[in-house]
Amino acid sequence: FRLALIQLQVSSIKSDNVTRACSLVREAATQGAKIVSLPECFNSPYGTKYFPEYAEKIPGESTQKLSEVAKECSIYLIGGSIPEEDAGKLYNTCAVFGPDGTLLVKYRKIHLFDIDVPGKITFQESKTLSPGDSFSTFDTPYCRVGLGICYDIRFAELAQIYAQRGCQLLVYPGAFNLTTGPAHWELLQRGRAVDNQVYVATASPARDDKASYVAWGHSTVVNPWGEVLAKAGTEETIVYSDIDLKKLAEIRQQIPIFRQKRSDLYGVEMKKS
Repeated sequence: FRLALIQLQVSSIKSDNVTRACSLVREAATQGAKIVSLPECFNSPYGTKYFPEYAEKIPGESTQKLSEVAKECSIYLIGGSIPEEDAGKLYNTCAVFGPDGTLLVKYRKIHLFDIDVPGKITFQESKTLSPGDSFSTFDTPYCRVGLGICYDIRFAELAQIYAQRGCQLLVYPGAFNLTTGPAHWELLQRGRAVDNQVYVATASPARDDKASYVAWGHSTVVNPWGEVLAKAGTEETIVYSDIDLKKLAEIRQQIPIFRQKRSDLYGVEMKKS
């Protein structure tokens, strides 16, 4: 099946972001994409000062538009993420819609991006956001898909649990920055893909050098052998990749790590489903 990642140029005008995202989703569908992902924080500039201003409920205005376009195009749409408001708290949330427009799952970013690299970047999502506390997978006629958002990709346990639960594709909408992007963006994706023998896809916003937080871009698809199948530059674009599940099955047969794990010695367990 064909996967498409939309590397959207995000502006400060929410309605424009949503309208452009939907038109790019339509374009991806005309190119045969069956699963389409938007980037992290696609309807809002990325930053703690923006989250409260742009936050909305789910379902709400932005996700309603995603539901409509998923149904119109008859695709699975991974809605990147938006700042979500619920019961007075804010979350960084991904909503996924099926080909009939139904909300299939909602995933709230589990690991908040609180980092301090002296002289480079300091950022604290936890100033305004609350962390999610559950895993999210959804089934398609092609395969089961597991969701993470950006910083979640650094936590190998999340990907391991998704692999244990039968996922063959992991999708991480993410907005790495100019410090961590060149260092770790591709490395982490390839690591997660090889460790778990899964396809890994990351959807980033396009780069805007004038933004207060500059995204790395380079939305990517990696196969279970760790090869980069498709990769964007920094501009607004759509990345396509044909996902071959026979290739995944062959790799798992040739190097049968799941059968060879020493569960008598170690284990990664899910404490809350």
